Amino acid sequence: MKKTFILCFFAICTLATHAQSDSIISRTVLYRPGDYGSSNYRIPAVITARDGSIVAVTDKRKYNESDLPEDIDIVCNRSTDGGLSWSEPVTIAQGTGYNHGFGDCALAWDNNENGIIAVFVGGQGLWNSTPSNPIRSYMSRSYDNGVTWTDPVDITHFIFGTNCVVPEHRNWRASFFGSGNGLRTSTGRIMFVAAIRETAAQSLNNYAVYSDDNGETWHVSGRASVGGDEAKVTELVDGSILMSIRHSGKRWYNISYDGGETWQPSTSTWNDLIAPACNGDIIRYTSENQGYNRNRLLHSLPYGDERRDVTVYVSYDEGATWPVSKCIVPYSAAYSSLCVLPDGTIGLYVEEKQDDETGYSTVFYNFTLDWLTDGEDIWTPAAIPEYPLDSEVLKVTYSASSSIVRVEMQGIQELTILNLNGQVVKSLTPGGQSQVDVNVSNLATGVYLIDCKDVQGRLSTAKFMR
Repeated sequence: MKKTFILCFFAICTLATHAQSDSIISRTVLYRPGDYGSSNYRIPAVITARDGSIVAVTDKRKYNESDLPEDIDIVCNRSTDGGLSWSEPVTIAQGTGYNHGFGDCALAWDNNENGIIAVFVGGQGLWNSTPSNPIRSYMSRSYDNGVTWTDPVDITHFIFGTNCVVPEHRNWRASFFGSGNGLRTSTGRIMFVAAIRETAAQSLNNYAVYSDDNGETWHVSGRASVGGDEAKVTELVDGSILMSIRHSGKRWYNISYDGGETWQPSTSTWNDLIAPACNGDIIRYTSENQGYNRNRLLHSLPYGDERRDVTVYVSYDEGATWPVSKCIVPYSAAYSSLCVLPDGTIGLYVEEKQDDETGYSTVFYNFTLDWLTDGEDIWTPAAIPEYPLDSEVLKVTYSASSSIVRVEMQGIQELTILNLNGQVVKSLTPGGQSQVDVNVSNLATGVYLIDCKDVQGRLSTAKFMR
């Protein structure tokens, strides 16, 4: 494992009303300017893999701190001890010179058992891009929880440019992904947000880019914002999609009620999220759908009008308000990304620099909900509910090790799995079998319903927890 600097220190800066000076958090530096011969590091993204390891991805900006078209690599590190130590870097995408670099990576689970999907851009850069010579969009996969990665696959033609599969998008000028967390919804849809430069003007609009076949093909939603920038999405408990959009001042947001395909005609603003024009992150922390006691969302952003004081906020009403917050980095800091560890603690991967430093270091923080809320809220594990069968003739067992649900009932004619929002996530027609094994590795964690009809059309229902 890579040697890292670890510091445990007392609560440092808080916007909440009650302070706890005896609470501590951990801080681990992954990269400083000059490490591994690189001038700078920027653009953190982090995700907790299915095996509980933490996967962190970073721009290795080899010769300066600037964006594309500079020569940039995308590198990945893993931690198996909660972020206290990290592996040596593995390169996901290798830059080979000016106009041939990569950057701005976003991460999401895919629908493979140990799968993570990474999307990023490369080449021309945002402002040099044209329809015929575009900044390119790429995808890479890991099938082993971030240990190894496939070669980048070009997916630009799904989004924009002269060769785009959507004729209306062929005159668009540029696109890049909002780095940090993407989203895999409860129905298995994979989604990221792109900032699209539709014309020659130096302005950006936001669109969701999504896949319903595990990343083989991609689609572009309707416009979600005019004048936005880097944006993130998370799924609400009712199945709608919430998009948080970079904007100077009061943060913008929009909501989709059809899985991210269309958005409300105009954006709204959060009065309690005030930040400079800077990338942040928004993720689901807990939901009652997953057996937890409360619905909670987390958001990370700098606070105020400068890139400093990166703060983590908590919402208990599905993003309507953000009443609880605490400053994690009380000095110069910018982009950040969030994850939730298996023990319920929160991970923040952030770029920061002290006043006497000239370039950003990338740092991983780990802290509890108890500390974040000054003891007002405490994480408790998800309750594992009992699953009484509605019919004695239906038996359902779930194997967590294989992600297989075994369904046993005489003469199963139709089998449907629904999430607690009532959305169908999988359906089969076994044709009268008495035992069916269903692979549910593509489903998000949570509680699901199984409806089975026998050959006489009689319906029986059971539940299982993924």
